[in-house]
Amino acid sequence: MAQKIDAQFDARGLSRRLASFVCNTGESDLPATVRNHALRTVFNGFGTALGGSSDQVVVRLAESLSPYAGEGRATAIGQARSFDPPTAAFLNAAAINVFDFDDTHAGTIIHPTAPVLPVVLAIAETRKVSGSEMLLAFTLGVEVACRLGNAVSPQHYDRGWHITSTCGIFGAAAAAAKLLKLNEEQTLWAFGNAAAQASGLVETLGTMAKSVGVGGSARNGLLSALMAREGVEGPPAPIEGPRGFLKVCCDAPRPERIEDGLGSAWEILRNMFKPYPCGVVLNPVIDACLGARAARNVDAAKIARISVRGNPLLKARTDRPDAASGREAQVSAQHAIAVSLMRGTAGAADFSDGAARDPAVIALRGKVEEIVADPAVPVEAAYLTIRLNDGTSLEVAETNASGSLRRPMTDDALRAKFASLARYGCPAIDAAPLARALWALPDTTDVGPVLALARPPA
Repeated sequence: MAQKIDAQFDARGLSRRLASFVCNTGESDLPATVRNHALRTVFNGFGTALGGSSDQVVVRLAESLSPYAGEGRATAIGQARSFDPPTAAFLNAAAINVFDFDDTHAGTIIHPTAPVLPVVLAIAETRKVSGSEMLLAFTLGVEVACRLGNAVSPQHYDRGWHITSTCGIFGAAAAAAKLLKLNEEQTLWAFGNAAAQASGLVETLGTMAKSVGVGGSARNGLLSALMAREGVEGPPAPIEGPRGFLKVCCDAPRPERIEDGLGSAWEILRNMFKPYPCGVVLNPVIDACLGARAARNVDAAKIARISVRGNPLLKARTDRPDAASGREAQVSAQHAIAVSLMRGTAGAADFSDGAARDPAVIALRGKVEEIVADPAVPVEAAYLTIRLNDGTSLEVAETNASGSLRRPMTDDALRAKFASLARYGCPAIDAAPLARALWALPDTTDVGPVLALARPPA
């Protein structure tokens, strides 16, 4: 008996049309600007994976999963041993995202590389995949994840869903379906299998469990496509159905945003790269602090109190005055302000457990008295007021944060970030050959050997 479809939702098969888009889009359909930005995105993702590969959460996840892992033939970036492809995808997703130093999609704040890139890498070590094929599948996965994010934002995140994980699993399934050469029906089933597993909670931010959600989105997206390939069927409308992803996970979804400009306006071009390892809403705050310290010679010892005004997300997600760990520091405005004003830097070491427990940083955090939520302030802007002990005040405005769409990171900045993260998280690896191989991906006939360069000596 045919299922009755809620009239509010598209009864013509939005999920199927999205599956058709994934199946029928070829390399020639990607504009040069899209291919180039996909390459930069992959390069940035490898860098953040190297930086996060030795973090305690990644180490503990590897220790937890290793006894139950299957045949080791896939690379976990920055680790000497191999894992089965789903486990490698899980660990790479966790490593890419653990510092919140990965990419961010404007408008949805999805970190699309973390769930999608590990999937195409895992498949590329099970069969011969060219660099151009990998970049196409990766781009399509990012497109699916971000377009779903457009349809449910901002209510989805406001309700407490961690959008990187919930939408990311669909992107992971799409990328896997493309590389596995699934047909339209099988790709639709992959979306259905992904819908059955889409999860992730904002409540986990600042804890190790956040990485569990992100890792699961990559692994389960891969498994969704593998199961579909073997005939595990899904519902006909997993995305737009009356009890599908959109309606269940959002108060007022806008399904039309999934197809608006599909194939012509590419969401990956709205993907930004971070200069700092923390929540994206903290980027303008850090820029303002570093600018005040450098241009106005602000001495942290002379500060009496600090206030900051920014987008409502700044207060909602980062008002954490008592961050006790590096993970909490990554989503703490108080910590970001204190560490950047005091040290004049905002790198991985500045958002570590040690930095979060530094008595001097803690003391300055206590002087951040107010975080004002202003709906008129965009995410990439912040306004800082620093009051000094002598009664004078400094007003610092940052309207276009570094890394934003209006002020993007250059290729040279990405190279510097890559090298710095490799030294920080995986000093045993020779990062230069890997960097060269990654920039050469469009002309690479087999991605598998590139992954070998991402492993340190045993």
